[in-house]
Amino acid sequence: MKIAVIGAAGKAGSKIAAEAKARGHEVTAVVRNRAKLTDQSLNVIEKDLFRLTPAELGSFDAVVNAFADFTAEENLFLKSAEYLVGEAKKSGKQPYLFFIGGAGTLTVNGKEIYTLPDFPAAYYTVASKMAKALEYLRTLDDVNWTFLSPSAEFTDGEKRGAFRLGSDELLVDKDGSSSITTGDYATAVLDELEAPKHIRKRFTAGY
Repeated sequence: MKIAVIGAAGKAGSKIAAEAKARGHEVTAVVRNRAKLTDQSLNVIEKDLFRLTPAELGSFDAVVNAFADFTAEENLFLKSAEYLVGEAKKSGKQPYLFFIGGAGTLTVNGKEIYTLPDFPAAYYTVASKMAKALEYLRTLDDVNWTFLSPSAEFTDGEKRGAFRLGSDELLVDKDGSSSITTGDYATAVLDELEAPKHIRKRFTAGY
């Protein structure tokens, strides 16, 4: 497959790009600064995601949006989703759009984690933005998209293997922990891209 990874220099994006390359896919990193890439051998589009053209997006089979938004003002998670969907529709060959989400939008006993009283205030803004982006994606019935939330502890690390998949409920192991490494998360992303089972759905991965 021809796969673009937006934010390929980041925590999740770098592992996803590496996993895709290891599986033999043609990988293009979409980054604002190519110097920050761990793997300088990747194909590169060096530009802001909001400058990607329909022709560029349409040249890929799948586009993974691992863009990170930590601004306090506007919801760039939502804006990036709206932009990619809109430009992909103009391309004539719509790629599979894959969105890297957060754990805060998962649920515990039917309630979104970020709305619970003990949710860390420092992460509330990011989680609420992602919730709006997911809400938007769920209104679409003419675009192939998937949104993958990690477990509560999303640590930078190599593959441990034997992880589980879920839908909207937070995954917790027998010891009460909820975690996934970026290595195993990247595996879940590529497994889904190669054999989609969650089209127009959100799912989660954890141990």
